[in-house]
Amino acid sequence: MWKLTCPDNQHDKLVRDNLLDLEDHQLVRIELVREDQRQVWVLTRRGHGEAKQLLEPKGIRVSALREEKYDPVTGKLLGASYDDHAAAVTSTAAELHSAGIGHRLGSGYVQRADLVVRAPEAGVPVLLMEIDRRSEDAHELVAKLRRYWEWGRLLPKDADKHTVDLVRSRPDAIDHVDHEQRLWRRVYPPTGREGLVLVAFVFADTTEAKVDNTVAVLEEAGRDYWAPRRYDTYHRGITAWDYGQAVPVVVTTLEQMTEHGADAAVWRRLGRTSEQTLTAALDNPDGEALYRRQAARAEAEEERHRAVEREARRPVCTRCGEKFTDQRWEETTTPGYAWEAGSPSMCRDCYADYLADREAAAGAARRQAAAPPEPEDDQEPGSGHGWFRRRP
Repeated sequence: MWKLTCPDNQHDKLVRDNLLDLEDHQLVRIELVREDQRQVWVLTRRGHGEAKQLLEPKGIRVSALREEKYDPVTGKLLGASYDDHAAAVTSTAAELHSAGIGHRLGSGYVQRADLVVRAPEAGVPVLLMEIDRRSEDAHELVAKLRRYWEWGRLLPKDADKHTVDLVRSRPDAIDHVDHEQRLWRRVYPPTGREGLVLVAFVFADTTEAKVDNTVAVLEEAGRDYWAPRRYDTYHRGITAWDYGQAVPVVVTTLEQMTEHGADAAVWRRLGRTSEQTLTAALDNPDGEALYRRQAARAEAEEERHRAVEREARRPVCTRCGEKFTDQRWEETTTPGYAWEAGSPSMCRDCYADYLADREAAAGAARRQAAAPPEPEDDQEPGSGHGWFRRRP
C-alpha cells in the first residue's frame, strides 16, 4: 500500500504509522497476516462510513464492507481470507504507480480487466492489465484475449444503419470500419498506436518455466488475435506489417517489476524475443510508419519505371528526328482530335513547315496556270498561221 500512497518513500514507516493512528480511532483493523508477514488492513464499519462520505461525492466508489464476524464456538475471525489474486493486483498497481504509470480500477464492461492503466504523460494512454497467478489454464487466457479482440470489433448500439449493414454483409467488413466508429473507443481513449486496445498479462507467484509455457500457448493459440497481417497492397518490396486489427499484447512478471521497476526493460511483446521498456514494447517500428515510407519509395520507383517506359514509347519526328513534346504526343493520339493535329509522324514545327511548303507549291502552281502563254519567236505580229489567207 505504501508504494501507492507514498511512491517517493523508500520504506513503509509513514504509512504504517498512519494505519496505527487510524486503528487507534477504530477506523481500520488488521484482518490477517500473510505468510510473507505482510499485514492486510481493512476498514471498520465506522471507517467504511467515513470513507464513503469522503470519497463518493468525488465519484470514487468504495468497496463493500468486510464484516468482522467470529465463530461462536472457536471465537476465530470468520471470512479472514484475503484473495491472493487481489494481492497480486494491488502489488502490480503499486509497481506501476512507483514507476510513474498511473492506473485506475477496471470497469464493468464486456471484458473486465484487473487494472486499467491510464498514463498519457508516460506514453501509455490506456492499457488493460490481466494479473495471473497461474490459477487459470493457459487456454483460458487465450479465451480472454479472444474476447478482447471480439469486443474491439463491436459497433456501438447507436451506429448508423449503413455501417451496421456493411458489417453484417460479410465477416471481414468490420476491418474497413474506422476505430473511431467502434464501441471500444466510446470507453477508452485512443492508444496512440495502431490496433485495438492494449493488453498486458502480468504473471505472479509462479515459476519461470510455467510463465514460458503459458506465453508459448498465448503466442501459438492466440495468433489470430495479436499477430499483425501483411498489407494488402500492389506495391512490391513491402516488409511492414499491418497491426490495424490486432490486439497488442505484452507480458511480464510481478517479480521482474518488483526487482527492476515497471519502467525498466521487463516487458516482452508477443511475437518478439527480447524484453523492452513498456512504451518500446507497445510501439510498432515495423508497422504503419514503416509502411508509409516503403510505399512512398515504392511509388517513386514505380513512377520512375513508368517514366522510362513512356519515354521509350515517345514518337520521333520523321523529318527532323526530334522527339515529340508531351503536347504534340497528346495531340496526335487523342481520339477524335488526331485529325486536327495533321500528320502523326511529324512534330509541330516540321508539320507547320510542311504545310507552308505545300501551300507555297500550290500557290506557285495556281499562278502558273493563270498566266497567259508567251508568243513563239518565229511568228510575226499580226500574221496568221492558218492555210487560208484573205485575198488582198
